[in-house]
Amino acid sequence: MKPTVLVATTARWFPTTRLAMALAKAGFAVEAVCPAGHTLGGTGALDRIHTYHALAGLLSFASAITVATPDLIIPADDLATRHLHELHKRERINRRSGTQICELIERSLGAAEGFETVYARTSFMQIAHEEGVRSPKTEIIANIRDLAKWVARMGFPTVLKANGTSGGDGVKVVNTVEEAEHAFRKLQAPPLMARAIKRAVVDQDPTLVWPSLFRRRFVVNAQAFVAGREATSTIACWKGKVLASLHFEVLKKVGSTGHATVLRLIEHSEMARAAENIARRFKLSGLHGLDFMLEAHTGNAYLIEINPRTTQVGHLSLGFERDLPAALNAALTGKEIQPAAKITESDTIALFPQEWARDPKSEFLQFAYHDVPWEEPELIRSCIRKAKHIPRSSRPGLAVVLSGDRRLDPVAAPAQSGSVRLDCKAD
Repeated sequence: MKPTVLVATTARWFPTTRLAMALAKAGFAVEAVCPAGHTLGGTGALDRIHTYHALAGLLSFASAITVATPDLIIPADDLATRHLHELHKRERINRRSGTQICELIERSLGAAEGFETVYARTSFMQIAHEEGVRSPKTEIIANIRDLAKWVARMGFPTVLKANGTSGGDGVKVVNTVEEAEHAFRKLQAPPLMARAIKRAVVDQDPTLVWPSLFRRRFVVNAQAFVAGREATSTIACWKGKVLASLHFEVLKKVGSTGHATVLRLIEHSEMARAAENIARRFKLSGLHGLDFMLEAHTGNAYLIEINPRTTQVGHLSLGFERDLPAALNAALTGKEIQPAAKITESDTIALFPQEWARDPKSEFLQFAYHDVPWEEPELIRSCIRKAKHIPRSSRPGLAVVLSGDRRLDPVAAPAQSGSVRLDCKAD
């Protein structure tokens, strides 16, 4: 029988659907717990979908686990990971630490001792340093006095990060005392109720509700600034061992602290060694991401953050030891890894729809490998319809060029030079 994996997500993030497709291709029976209206419902990769209700998140996850009885759970966003940590904590508090849910969560994520640390930025960086992983100096900043002392020692620019945040929302790079103090107060302050309600209702993300209600302040960390290029790794692990990995340099991203949209595949021994050390220390299992800065004048890799979940590139199959879903399937079944066919020989990958949404006229859509799921035209249509912020002149209605040799259009009509043309209709 196929092993069953439960993809768990609290957000309508398109890469989660791509991962589910890759998991099915790797030999898993795939189920998902996700918000209603997720693009996961528009693909044939899933055996069953369980609805995630934002205001009853833990109950939604517990119910999905009970019904699906999965062999593995893969969280696809930070809140999903926190839900799993909380479920595990509740089971232990109720003295049911040996229950199947606890065992399943630890088998899916890693040792429970590390659950708190991966979201405590300073503690995590200290452990990374203990493991011989190059990392920038990081300290908790409790007040303006601490901030002044940090700035006097470290200078500018410097980076301020709030615990319990993700997607770049809790990260600020500051260059003056005034900027630093303003950023510190903003990062530390409890979220406004209006923002918390909007996030919960519109984005199906209730993480700000309780901090807002109880006026809970965030822990703010200062991190030494590393001048250089951003890089990222995604790894498949099993009981502390890295089975497969993808290492990228970030070429384009959304804003200064947003997600990457164009990446270049690289070989970097220091990034690989850091991943192995962190996986071993935390006894990681499942899919995880690590963020780095590659120092400008040396190329040294500084680990700056861990993502205790899959990232947006987890679905990419790029050859032997670079197919994460296949590696996890082999770990569960005891069989040899059977990687899918390599999707491209290009080392530069433009993510869809991320790069197209960032800039419909991006040069990377012409010469990089554009990771469009051509086998799922309904999925492509859904992505285009949801790109509300794209100027109408660059959106459907005109044939939008999505790669060097293909065009996007739900009415697959022949195009010149043997390309596939998808004639996108305006909403």
